[in-house]
Amino acid sequence: MTEGPDFSALSFEDALRRLETIVQRLESGEASLEESIELYGEGDALRRQCEERLKAASARIEQIQLGQDGRPAGAQPFDDA
Repeated sequence: MTEGPDFSALSFEDALRRLETIVQRLESGEASLEESIELYGEGDALRRQCEERLKAASARIEQIQLGQDGRPAGAQPFDDA
Protein backbone atom coordinates (compact mmCIF):
# COMPACT_ATOMS: atom_id res chain seq x y z
CA MET A 1 0.00 0.00 0.00
CA THR A 2 1.45 3.37 -0.98
CA GLU A 3 1.44 6.38 1.25
CA GLY A 4 -0.42 9.52 0.27
CA PRO A 5 1.13 12.81 -0.71
CA ASP A 6 3.39 14.63 1.72
CA PHE A 7 1.69 17.75 3.04
CA SER A 8 4.34 18.62 5.64
CA ALA A 9 5.35 21.75 3.69
CA LEU A 10 1.82 23.18 3.96
CA SER A 11 0.97 25.44 6.85
CA PHE A 12 -1.85 24.32 9.10
CA GLU A 13 -4.08 27.02 7.63
CA ASP A 14 -3.31 26.04 4.02
CA ALA A 15 -3.92 22.36 4.78
CA LEU A 16 -7.23 23.20 6.44
CA ARG A 17 -8.31 25.35 3.49
CA ARG A 18 -7.51 22.53 1.07
CA LEU A 19 -9.40 20.08 3.27
CA GLU A 20 -12.44 22.39 3.28
CA THR A 21 -12.29 22.60 -0.53
CA ILE A 22 -12.19 18.81 -0.76
CA VAL A 23 -15.18 18.45 1.58
CA GLN A 24 -17.18 20.96 -0.47
CA ARG A 25 -16.35 19.10 -3.70
CA LEU A 26 -17.34 15.75 -2.20
CA GLU A 27 -20.55 17.13 -0.71
CA SER A 28 -21.54 18.72 -4.02
CA GLY A 29 -22.00 15.27 -5.54
CA GLU A 30 -20.41 16.45 -8.79
CA ALA A 31 -17.20 14.44 -8.50
CA SER A 32 -16.94 11.14 -10.33
CA LEU A 33 -16.39 7.98 -8.31
CA GLU A 34 -12.68 7.90 -9.20
CA GLU A 35 -12.22 11.59 -8.33
CA SER A 36 -14.14 11.08 -5.08
CA ILE A 37 -11.83 8.25 -4.06
CA GLU A 38 -8.74 10.35 -4.84
CA LEU A 39 -10.16 13.33 -2.98
CA TYR A 40 -11.04 11.16 0.00
CA GLY A 41 -7.47 9.87 0.17
CA GLU A 42 -6.04 13.36 -0.06
CA GLY A 43 -8.51 14.61 2.54
CA ASP A 44 -7.60 11.83 4.94
CA ALA A 45 -3.89 12.64 4.62
CA LEU A 46 -4.63 16.33 5.21
CA ARG A 47 -6.77 15.50 8.25
CA ARG A 48 -3.95 13.48 9.76
CA GLN A 49 -1.47 16.29 9.08
CA CYS A 50 -3.76 18.86 10.73
CA GLU A 51 -4.38 16.56 13.69
CA GLU A 52 -0.63 16.06 14.22
CA ARG A 53 -0.01 19.80 14.10
CA LEU A 54 -2.80 20.45 16.61
CA LYS A 55 -1.39 17.84 18.98
CA ALA A 56 2.08 19.38 18.68
CA ALA A 57 0.70 22.86 19.31
CA SER A 58 -1.24 21.61 22.32
CA ALA A 59 1.91 20.01 23.75
CA ARG A 60 3.86 23.25 23.24
CA ILE A 61 1.16 25.28 25.01
CA GLU A 62 1.09 22.80 27.87
CA GLN A 63 4.89 23.05 28.19
CA ILE A 64 4.72 26.85 28.24
CA GLN A 65 2.07 26.78 30.96
CA LEU A 66 4.15 24.59 33.26
CA GLY A 67 6.61 26.18 35.64
CA GLN A 68 10.08 24.81 36.34
CA ASP A 69 8.72 22.62 39.16
CA GLY A 70 6.28 20.91 36.78
CA ARG A 71 3.26 22.67 38.25
CA PRO A 72 1.12 25.08 36.28
CA ALA A 73 2.72 28.52 36.32
CA GLY A 74 1.18 30.76 38.96
CA ALA A 75 -0.53 27.89 40.78
CA GLN A 76 -0.36 27.93 44.54
CA PRO A 77 -0.57 24.77 46.63
CA PHE A 78 -3.91 24.41 48.41
CA ASP A 79 -3.63 25.41 52.07
CA ASP A 80 -6.35 24.80 54.70
CA ALA A 81 -5.33 27.84 56.73
